[in-house]
Amino acid sequence: MQRRTFTRTLVAAALATTLAAAAGCSDDADDKGAPSGSQALEKVTYLTSFGNFGRDGYAYVAKEKGYFREAGFDVDIKPGNGSGENVKAIVGGQAQFTPIDLTGGLLAAGGAGGAPKITGFTAVAAVQQRTMAAIMSLEGYGINTPKDLEGKTLADTPGSVVRNLFPTYAKLANVDASKVKFENGTAQTLFGTLAQHRVDGIGQFVVGKPTIEGIAKKTAVLLPYSDYLQDLYGNVLITSSKYAKDNPEKVKKFTQALLKGLQDSITNPDEAGTIIKKYVATADPKSAAAELTLMGPFVRSEASGVPVGALDSQRVARSIAILQGSGQIPAGLTPEQVITFDLVPNA
Repeated sequence: MQRRTFTRTLVAAALATTLAAAAGCSDDADDKGAPSGSQALEKVTYLTSFGNFGRDGYAYVAKEKGYFREAGFDVDIKPGNGSGENVKAIVGGQAQFTPIDLTGGLLAAGGAGGAPKITGFTAVAAVQQRTMAAIMSLEGYGINTPKDLEGKTLADTPGSVVRNLFPTYAKLANVDASKVKFENGTAQTLFGTLAQHRVDGIGQFVVGKPTIEGIAKKTAVLLPYSDYLQDLYGNVLITSSKYAKDNPEKVKKFTQALLKGLQDSITNPDEAGTIIKKYVATADPKSAAAELTLMGPFVRSEASGVPVGALDSQRVARSIAILQGSGQIPAGLTPEQVITFDLVPNA
C-alpha cells in the first residue's frame, strides 16, 4: 500500500514538473511576441521603396507600434533602391513585401522598351493615390520648366520609375528626350550629387523637397509628372504572385498592419519622425515629418468614399493605355496581370 502511494506521488510530481515546463515554454513564446503564445511569428523581409527617407517611415511606425506583431509577423525592414530593383528582389525571393511605383510595375510587366517582361509579382494595395514622381533641381541650376531639361544632365537609379517613365513624360511635356542625359546614381547619393551641382537635376519624389533644401540650403525646383500624367497611381504594395496565392489571409493581415502604420504616419508625422530616428540613425526627424506631411494628400484620395489602400481597375487600365499610347509598352497588358484585386482593401 505504501509502495503504491509512493508511486502515485512520483507520478504526480513528474506530471507537475512537465506542466510547469510547458507553461514556461508558453511564457517564453509570449515574451518573443507570438500573437497567441502558441504560434511563432513569421519572419519576412520588407524593402522600403527608396532608401530610408521620411516617406517610407510608415513601415517603421507599424513595427514600433506592434501592428506587424499583432498580425503575426516579425518584419526585417531594409532600404530599397527603386521600383526596378525592388521588383527583382520580390521575384527572386530576397524579400516578401515592398512598395513600388505602380507605373514602374506596369513598365516591368509590359516589357518596356522591348525588355523581357517581368512576371511573378502582384500588387495588393495602394500607398499613394497619385504619382509623386518628379524631376528635382535647385534654384539657379537653369531648370524652371520642362523645356529647360533639354541639354541638361540628370541622375537617377537605373530602375527608378522617374527614369523609366521619362520618355512618356517628355512626350506629353513637349521635351526632346534625346537631348536629356541620364547618369546612374543610388538612393543614398542622389541628394548629395544634386547639392554639389555635379548634375543639373535628379529623379525624385515631390515629398523630397524639405530633405534636399535642408542639405543644399537652396530652394528646390520640382517638375511633377502628375502635371501631365494625372491618372497614374503612386506607390503600391507588392508581394510575389506565389506568396499571394498560397497565403491570401496572411497578405491581407500584413497589408492591414502596414496601412495602419501609414495612416498613423500621415495623421501624426512628428511622432513618425521620432520613430524613424529610433531605427535609422542618420534620419532627421524634422525632415522625415515634413516629407510625410507633404505625402498626406497623395495617400488620401480626393474622391469621396475611396479608402486608403484602394485600387480601381478602370483607372489602372487608363494608366496602361497612356503607356501604350506613348509607345513604352506593347498592347496586351491588363490590370489583373499586375494586381490581385481580391486582396486589395475594400475591393
